[in-house]
Amino acid sequence: MPAAARVEIYTTPWCPYCLSAKRLLTGKGVLFEETDVSGDPALRRAMTERAGGRTSVPQIFIDGLHVGGSDDIHALDHAGKLDALLGLGA
Repeated sequence: MPAAARVEIYTTPWCPYCLSAKRLLTGKGVLFEETDVSGDPALRRAMTERAGGRTSVPQIFIDGLHVGGSDDIHALDHAGKLDALLGLGA
């Protein structure tokens, strides 16, 4: 079985989309590194740069690959592609 992927998620505490994305990952048993960008403009700028100019949260990275936000990660899951990116399954 491949090693679990490194998942990074940039969030703010009041963001319902962040909660939804984290709920999806947690439901799959995936550990993730969460970075709260709400009080730190430098962190927000770093996130925006990594995310190709996207300023909304969440912004999610799997093994360094930017996969987008909450809608994007849910779409990957619906399409059956998320588990492979996460290193889940046989």
